[in-house]
Order: sequence, then C-alpha cells, then structure tokens
Amino acid sequence: METFLQDEERAAGAAFAESDGCVLPATFGGFEVEYRAAREAAALFDTNWHATFVLTGPDRARYLNAVVSNNVQGLAEGSGTLALLLNPQGRILAELEILRRPEQLVVRTHASARERTRETLEKYIIMDDVELADASDTTGSLAVEGPRAAAIIQEACGLVIEELPALSTRDVRVEQIACQAVVKSQFGLPGAEFIARPEELRLLWGKMLAAVRAHGGQAMGMRALDALRLEAGIPWFPADFNDTVIPHEAALEETHISFSKGCYTGQEIVERVRSRGQVNRRRVRLKFSGSEPPARGTRLFAEGKEIGLVTSAEFSPREETPIGMGYVRREQTTAGSVVEFEGGTAQVV
Repeated sequence: METFLQDEERAAGAAFAESDGCVLPATFGGFEVEYRAAREAAALFDTNWHATFVLTGPDRARYLNAVVSNNVQGLAEGSGTLALLLNPQGRILAELEILRRPEQLVVRTHASARERTRETLEKYIIMDDVELADASDTTGSLAVEGPRAAAIIQEACGLVIEELPALSTRDVRVEQIACQAVVKSQFGLPGAEFIARPEELRLLWGKMLAAVRAHGGQAMGMRALDALRLEAGIPWFPADFNDTVIPHEAALEETHISFSKGCYTGQEIVERVRSRGQVNRRRVRLKFSGSEPPARGTRLFAEGKEIGLVTSAEFSPREETPIGMGYVRREQTTAGSVVEFEGGTAQVV
C-alpha cells in the first residue's frame, strides 16, 4: 500500500521504505533533526497506514459492541475509543480505533489487517440492520504533534485540542479544505490527526507543512516517529501485538478492554486470564546495549534458555542507546531484569 502523499513528500525530500506492508517516508533527510523538531516544536507526519470502515444503520452501535472488546454503545457523538477484534481463542486479530460520528461509526485499523477485519465484521452481521462499507481507498490522513502543535492546530482550523478528550473528532476546515480532526497523540505530546479524501489531503499537506515550519517544526518520517513512540512506551499493531498474543500478554487490558460491558467474541478467554491473575509472558519495554538496535524478531535468552523476542527497536536520542519492546517470560518482567541476545544484552525498564 502506497501513501496518498507520495508526490508531495518526495518534493519535501522524503526517502521511502516499507513499514508493515505500507510504503511511507522513512526520513526527510535527517533522523535527529526530525526527532528534535518533534520534541522542541512540532512535526508533520504521514499516517496513511490505516484501513477505514464505515458502519451505518440503526443497529450499528449494538452490533459492534457485541463484537469488539471495548464499550461502543456508551460513546457520545464526537467521541472515540480503542478496542480489539479478537478470535474465539482471545488472540488479537486487529486493533481498532472507533469514532462515533453523526449517523455512523468509523472503524480504523492497520492496513495489514484490512481484509481480515472486513471479513470478520461481515461474518457477524446476521440479523442486524447494519451496513458495512470499506472506505480505505477514499480516506487518508496526516498528523501534527509536538509542544507547538496545539497552537498550530488552533491557528489552522480553530480547534482547541486541550479542551477535548483523546479520540474526540470534529469537522473542521483548514482554509477551504474540509476534513475531520481527531485529537490523538502518537508519542505522548499534544497532537491531532486530520482525515480527508486523498485530493483534499494533498492540499492539506502543503498547508500544514507551511504552518509547522512557521513554528520551527518540520516533516518527520517513520524512523523518528518510531523512536518517539518507543520512548513514550506506546505499542504499535501489528509490530508489538498481533494474532500471536492475547490482550493480557500484550499489556492492553487497561487501554483496550471494558470488563463491564457484556459479551463479545473472545471475552471468555479475557475473563479467564483476569481471574487467573497472570500470563506466562508479557510485553515489556527494553533498553539495549551497543549502538545498533536489534532486528525485529531477535530472540532473547536468560541463563542460556530462549525466553522471548524483540518486537520493535530504534535508537533513542534521549536515552543515547537503542530502546524497544519485546516479550519475555514472567520471571524476567521485573524492571531491572537483564536478558541476552546475539550481540548484546537488554535491560527490562
């Protein structure tokens, strides 16, 4: 899947790379410059790794609430939530961002889970008055985040993001460009994502790039974004959790699950794990020795036995060393535990 913004980003100096099946900017010429701009001012970055579905019909909220792991029926118009799509064994088929819009629910997931999500959602529409439409080919997005992002966004479209909860969505205009703004942070700083049709999105990129530059920021690629979100401890689907794990192993039970909303696919496993109180492995944050981050899938060892693997890693300018995430056995999940990999060691942080 190629980004809708490829021509505009190439003109801004982007070098592209594959990222979980999506071709996106890796850098705009300088990893550390982009990282510093995001930390000190603001960054504009491409978020066209989404698949987007739209649910309409009077039963849409009740139907989706019975399928996903978080509370959908309780969403007010203009609000949103994160949820998981699970199989009956409790494994994670997709991460979902669910936005309640007038007369519809917008469901966003990673492009790599597009077909699986569509097929799973369609399978559970039986007697419900619900229509599911795949809007992935006509919906794109970009984001602005950083210390100056709130000011940039307010100047651009009038939205005061500090007054709104995360995943609030509003219809806005950036000059003549109509779009939707979603209050969202990809790496722990103030920010918003703008959703628009591809033709409007291309115009929006130019407007927001000029606005970000006026505040001392710049365009940012996936390498710097990866480092920033790892520093903030934010996991990504499908890199850090996918259908090889269940929610408690992925440490998502506090952010993606409602334990009071009633039945949904996979709930029995989720409740059983909660009542048992522990899992055999767990996602943790890691700090690596050396100067080069290990590759995804690198195996981790303790006392000569394989106990886990690395899911994400990137060099952290703040930590001055590679950092990342991975899974380890529960015996190694305590902060300060040291595990080994070929070429070095990693400390659980």
